[in-house]
Amino acid sequence: MVKYSCIIIEDEPLALERTKSFVTKIPFLDLRGTFDNALKGLSYLKTNKVDLLFLDINMDELSGIELLESSSIDSQVIITTAYQEYAIKGYELNVTDYLLKPFTFDRFLKAVNKAQENLVQPLNTAQQDFIFVKTENRLEKINICDILFIEGMRDYRRIHTVTKKIMTLQNFSEFEQIISPNLVCRVHKSYMVGISKIESVERMRILIANQRIPISETYKDNFFKIISNKI
Repeated sequence: MVKYSCIIIEDEPLALERTKSFVTKIPFLDLRGTFDNALKGLSYLKTNKVDLLFLDINMDELSGIELLESSSIDSQVIITTAYQEYAIKGYELNVTDYLLKPFTFDRFLKAVNKAQENLVQPLNTAQQDFIFVKTENRLEKINICDILFIEGMRDYRRIHTVTKKIMTLQNFSEFEQIISPNLVCRVHKSYMVGISKIESVERMRILIANQRIPISETYKDNFFKIISNKI
């Protein structure tokens, strides 16, 4: 069985134990850690990749919303909070689901299943010619075949195409969900590359449009599997 790594960031001890107990009931979840404030959780996420994050909103020092706004989080995010008014803000930040405390196990499972679907069933875009990307106050159409590479820049992603460069707050996880890796593939924590635009690969570096892009250990096996099918 494929297991998906997750962590819980929650400063209320009873709520933390309840969420933890729910996680342990789901066989495909692998709980890697629990954190009683957002700063500790953020420190962990900077050096560890997880598939799913359970995130409380109201916390001291740094709130869950502030964490999402100030950091590049590639994980699926399920917000847990006692306050209904944060729902709209949460969805503006593209969270997977929003659980209002006290939530039942059935509702919790529904949210987790939604996250699992996002993780294992990226949209089939092999026949899709374009996507729409949120930038500034508009949605901009991008032809997938025009994408050279996507570059991580702190909280932003810069999409380099053959005709333009576009800045967006959409994260790599979102792009991985909506674009087939056979077309645009993740090769590094800070890069995705357009497969058809690769000029050469040498010494763990990809050359695209005079830009040398590193291949990391985390993504190299999947990348070389994809390009081996093109040989």
